[in-house]
Amino acid sequence: MDAILVMTTFPDRDSALKLAQHLIGEQLAACVNVLAECSSVYRWQGQIETAHETPVLIKTTSARYAEVEAAVRANHPYELPEIVAVGISAGSQPYLAWIAAQTVALAP
Repeated sequence: MDAILVMTTFPDRDSALKLAQHLIGEQLAACVNVLAECSSVYRWQGQIETAHETPVLIKTTSARYAEVEAAVRANHPYELPEIVAVGISAGSQPYLAWIAAQTVALAP
């Protein structure tokens, strides 16, 4: 099992929750945390911008990453959404096994 954590942000809580429901419904993720709003400061098209965003943490497997990325892109209003994945190198083995079990591809 190769668990990963995918991070993204959305401009509002409703769109973040919509993505979370989609990812869980399609078994693309075992768990999605929609966090409290944060302030993001970044450079975009030569300008320093500040935005209020909703962070999203997606627990999945590397085998499902491409599908998760595609779902984020399809459900995201930004031209260039943040989509960053990091490997989970250690963790509770029962929890990591649960992630693997919950992200098995649905039968057609």
